[in-house]
Amino acid sequence: MNYPRSLQELIDYFKLLPGVGAKTAERYAFSMLDLDEDKLKEFSNILYNIKQNISNCPNCGCLTEANKCTICEDESRKKDTICVVENQKNVFIFEKLGVFRTKYHVLGGLISPMDGVNPDDLSIDKLIKRIKSEGIKEIILALRPGIEGNTTSLYITKLLKNTNVKVTQIAQGVPIGADMEYLDALTLEMALENRSEVS
Repeated sequence: MNYPRSLQELIDYFKLLPGVGAKTAERYAFSMLDLDEDKLKEFSNILYNIKQNISNCPNCGCLTEANKCTICEDESRKKDTICVVENQKNVFIFEKLGVFRTKYHVLGGLISPMDGVNPDDLSIDKLIKRIKSEGIKEIILALRPGIEGNTTSLYITKLLKNTNVKVTQIAQGVPIGADMEYLDALTLEMALENRSEVS
């Protein structure tokens, strides 16, 4: 027996979420039926508003509901250091550690010619401009280990070769190919503490 069309559509949309298979999507969809109408409307509004209210910070690329993100607005952070990350989610992963009080720059991906992602597709030019305009003395490359991460790190390092900017990267205790999202806090903290200069 097939599900009613509306329920099946909801199941199909839940399956679009990462890590959600058919059974979990069905469970989510059926749980929506159990919510009272007010909660369902509230849930619907939250889903709609997330796209309306959240944008990328024009300075660093992180998520914000204002003109600038709270990290860029925070005067207590180290002003001469930028931690360079692949995506916005990585910023929040490092922030949850609570031990790393620096600025960030979100590249929006990694260089991967095989996937058609070139340096011009990322916010590398904006990073270089920030380094010059903000008087940055060190950038920490906190990119996913692997071919794409290494290629991106080398590209940025070459761009900064004849400058006085120190280029370091988080320690390679992070497993090759690991997604930052699944690393525990201690591994990330140790990787940050043991970062090394890129030569």
